[in-house]
Amino acid sequence: MKDKVYKLIELTGTSTTSIEDAVEKAINRAHKTVKNLSWFEMVETRGNIAKGKIDHWQVTIKVGFSVEA
Repeated sequence: MKDKVYKLIELTGTSTTSIEDAVEKAINRAHKTVKNLSWFEMVETRGNIAKGKIDHWQVTIKVGFSVEA
């Protein structure tokens, strides 16, 4: 078995629902064009406030995937 090599990309998902939904949207979109997604790490979470309530989430994640030989 060969040792794997990984690449990292940074994505920002957005949602009006939740942090988890923002992460899911980013990963689902990346899955359409990037092969071998393996893991993610949340690196930043932001949100907008409107009328005293959370209006919108933005979550930046690093996503790791293995590079094919």
